[in-house]
Amino acid sequence: MKAILCSQYCQPDDLVLADVPDPVAGPGEAVIAIKAAALNFFDILMIQGKYQIKPPFPFSPAAEVAGMIESVGEGVTDLKPGDRVVASCGHNGARDKIALPANSIVKIPDNLDYDRAAGIIIIYGTALHALEDRASPKPGETLAVLGAAGGTGLAACELGKLMGLKVIACASSDEKLEFARQHGAELTLNYAKEDLKEGLRRLTNGKGADIIFDPVGGSYAEAALRSTAWEGRFLVIGFAAGDIPKMPLNLALLKGCDIRGVFWGAWARLNPDKNRKNLEKLVQWTAEGKISSHVDRTFPLSQTAEALKVLAGRKAMGKVILHPGS
Repeated sequence: MKAILCSQYCQPDDLVLADVPDPVAGPGEAVIAIKAAALNFFDILMIQGKYQIKPPFPFSPAAEVAGMIESVGEGVTDLKPGDRVVASCGHNGARDKIALPANSIVKIPDNLDYDRAAGIIIIYGTALHALEDRASPKPGETLAVLGAAGGTGLAACELGKLMGLKVIACASSDEKLEFARQHGAELTLNYAKEDLKEGLRRLTNGKGADIIFDPVGGSYAEAALRSTAWEGRFLVIGFAAGDIPKMPLNLALLKGCDIRGVFWGAWARLNPDKNRKNLEKLVQWTAEGKISSHVDRTFPLSQTAEALKVLAGRKAMGKVILHPGS
């Protein structure tokens, strides 16, 4: 079978399309013939050796896949060949097939296409965990989402609206803001044109945002923290801007606010049952049209480098999907 391989830390153009042996389902495992593999910003960091998780070489990028069960191993009774499924794999999704523990695989309904299914797990799983478990939300509170047109930001806009929050989308272009407005944002702020801190204060009548959802980091993080309301919650999601900010802790004191880390991957490993229920709920919501799991664009496996460059350039509005076997 074909696989995109990272054999040493490298840039997207250095990845290689290679032939590797087909996987075999061991006890408690199932082999998925992958129809769609979703990319995330951290895939770029992972192949560069800059991510907190460092898989052994050689590995493939892409941490979430959707496809069809090809075979099952000994002891697997709740999956069978032909089942349509989705799963989180951490890495190695950019290939034709993968063997995974059966208890990590979730079935998907026939009316949910593989592309949208593949994009559910990480961005919506992260956003749901962030808002439900870490943000302590109250209906009617304001949620300011940075990078609101990106994958995780868009998920936060949609889920925030579902939770009854007043969503303020913050992004770097009017086109991205209009896109976020179509996906749950009530108010918008272009931080390429207006100071983020002053803009959020203006949109909240001077109070500040109750919850900040920040997958961007860089220089925007401190400005957003300065615009939080009294007893606000600042959610640290990631650092798409590249720089990890160093926050003045006196701001937490002066605002009585919390800075709360959101590491969905670690939480999911520590809470597998709750995470599985979250995923099943997100699959159902997507199939019902309550959340979009919007796909920005798709690429064949051979164009993985080009797909990663779209993410690196922050050009995607929604998910970037690979099509193995095409």
